[in-house]
Amino acid sequence: MVKQLEIYLPEFKRGYHLITNLIETELTDLPKIGLVNIFIEHTSAGLTINENADPSVRVDFKAFMNKLIPENHPSYTHTMEGSDDMPAHLKSSLLGQSISIPISDGRLKLGIWQGIYLCEFRNRGGNRKITITILS
Repeated sequence: MVKQLEIYLPEFKRGYHLITNLIETELTDLPKIGLVNIFIEHTSAGLTINENADPSVRVDFKAFMNKLIPENHPSYTHTMEGSDDMPAHLKSSLLGQSISIPISDGRLKLGIWQGIYLCEFRNRGGNRKITITILS
């Protein structure tokens, strides 16, 4: 079985946001065993899996990535869409646009401390479109 759905996330401010509950709400009929691929259709945002308990992890992610890939770097030539745009593309490429999660007993098999992050790299990214593919 292959099933696919598209969802639009609400607009989030720049940063790292737990969206596990938003994703799980859409996954109402998972197979007993399988795989879910979650793909964000944007070049200035990303997805990753990380700590879901302590919000300071998300604060540290943002601080580190902004230091690693700063705005207004003198080597950037792609600057017409704002000072946050080129860094957003680079950060998105580093973290990636998709994640895959096993399905076990009809549920996402995330570890106890794992959550799905939307990594919003733009100041005003708007609603983000997600494609979810379920394989069993």
